[in-house]
Amino acid sequence: MFKEFKEFAMKGNFVDMAVGIVIGAAFSTIVKSFVDDIIMPVVGYFTGGVDFSNLFMVIDSPTEGATYLTLEAAAEAGAVTINYGIFINAMVTFLIVAFALFMVIKGINKAKASLEEEEKAAPAEPSAEVKLLTEIRDSLAK
Repeated sequence: MFKEFKEFAMKGNFVDMAVGIVIGAAFSTIVKSFVDDIIMPVVGYFTGGVDFSNLFMVIDSPTEGATYLTLEAAAEAGAVTINYGIFINAMVTFLIVAFALFMVIKGINKAKASLEEEEKAAPAEPSAEVKLLTEIRDSLAK
């Protein structure tokens, strides 16, 4: 059983998948930082200083009629909130990741199409064995 697992783990697809997951996690961190630290402050600036990560709606509060200025204050008080600002940040992050993956896949597909065109355009050169047989045939014909 250990031998089978070792063979499975060392297959190229498994290793490629693991590398893809690690790179994807790192890419996700970069995109999240890009959205939270660059995109959303700019959007906030143009929307009058709104901090999207701090947009929330209180559903239930332990203190009736209490208002909370920040999401952190609401959480400390034990209020139940809907954090729609964090959801907006997540949606922007998703759109950026989806667009980046679209561009990568588009580039890969273009490269594959170009490679296939080159393979079709260039006639296949006969193998050494075929060349040798052709020479023998030509020699016998003479």
